[in-house]
Amino acid sequence: MRVKCVICDSVNNLDDDAPLAKKLRNRPIHTYMCEQCRDRITLKTEQRLATGNFRLFRTSSPIDEDF
Repeated sequence: MRVKCVICDSVNNLDDDAPLAKKLRNRPIHTYMCEQCRDRITLKTEQRLATGNFRLFRTSSPIDEDF
């Protein structure tokens, strides 16, 4: 299966039986991101988390208790 990265527009081939290929085929809302872009975003996110100024909102509560 040919897939295109949503960030850098590189075209890669996935094995048709791979779990990621099945997920992309069955759920069109999911997008593909190449490993280079995924690693770069992970590294940048970890650097922002280390500064202490980055807040990752993982709860579904619209009200933040810290303010």
